Amino acid sequence: MAQTRKASRYVVPFAVAGVAAATIGLVPALAASGDPDLPEITAQQLIEKIAASDTQTLSGTFKVSTDLGLPSVAGLADSFAGASGGATGSTPSTDPADMLTKLISGTHTLRVAADGPEKQKLTLLDGSEEYSLIHNGDDVWAYDSKANEVLHEKGASAGPAGEKPDQELPGTPKELADEVLKAAGDTTSITVGGTATVAGRDAYQLVIKPKQSGSTVESVKIAVDAKTGTPLKFTLASVQGGKPVLDAGFTKVDFAKPAASTFAFEAPEGAKVTEGTGEHGKAPQDVEKGLEKEFGGLDGLFGGVPGTGDGQGVNVIGEGWTTIASYDTGAEAPKTDEAPKEFQGFLDSLGDEVSGRFGSGTVFQTKIVNALMTDDGKVYVGAVTKQALVDAANAAK
Repeated sequence: MAQTRKASRYVVPFAVAGVAAATIGLVPALAASGDPDLPEITAQQLIEKIAASDTQTLSGTFKVSTDLGLPSVAGLADSFAGASGGATGSTPSTDPADMLTKLISGTHTLRVAADGPEKQKLTLLDGSEEYSLIHNGDDVWAYDSKANEVLHEKGASAGPAGEKPDQELPGTPKELADEVLKAAGDTTSITVGGTATVAGRDAYQLVIKPKQSGSTVESVKIAVDAKTGTPLKFTLASVQGGKPVLDAGFTKVDFAKPAASTFAFEAPEGAKVTEGTGEHGKAPQDVEKGLEKEFGGLDGLFGGVPGTGDGQGVNVIGEGWTTIASYDTGAEAPKTDEAPKEFQGFLDSLGDEVSGRFGSGTVFQTKIVNALMTDDGKVYVGAVTKQALVDAANAAK
């Protein structure tokens, strides 16, 4: 237990990377250039067009490019598991949460198909290798061609008493757009920023920006199909400038109904098949689900020893784009020179020492999600600037 507690002190900066990745999800996007001449439309009308969209079927290819401003995190999860005595080796390589960590950085090509809420397929292409997630009725299949392994979950589309799971496979641009629009209020500016051509289709550009200062988000842009109202593109830009945090988009899209055979799956000959227990069957869409599985969720990450929930709970500071969550880990802040060697370079690259009325601590930074951990073990985390975290910690004294 002592070794686990010591290792947990180094989870915070790793969690920052994970939570940042959780903002990405599996979102089709990336646009071709173009400026089609379309009828004028107001932001309210465009939002209503999105809300009225009832796209049930589609197939296509899209690319996802992410730049969180992070150093290489390849193998970091396995390194942490080793340092904390975890049993990552017992997790099938086909676990969707593990696959999704690949989207934290770089550019990836995916294929997607959907036929209503009961049939979806997503394939991540990596050279000649493929990772596929297939949801067909009550069955969810995950297949890793490199390892030739299959994970099968039965009854994954419904929970107790027929309830649907919180996350369904795969995520769509509309789902992410709906979440962004629901969060919009007095703290948000929403305008129409011209037009674009996405995968050969005419689209309007919906531009969403924080009105508040202190957010790390510069803007969110959603390209909306002019004909169907289906969101086709999602771009997330940071106030740091440079490459977008997320620039992903359809390079090809077809709204015709995919063939039923698209969602059929049989394990290849010789493949290792693991029958799931429900732990992986809800096909998580984001890395936060992976954190939930590995570390007991964000409350476990910031609540002392992962999974024990022995912290002091979560306080929410502020509102809108500058919301900050604060935690008390009940443990001293990590010291880089005491960290496991696998984490020393990672901590150095993310960490920035700060001080104020609260005392002193370290801000762990990405281009979107930042976290301040004080020397006495308190954590302040949000999509806000370093100064906003310091101000929140000072105000709490």
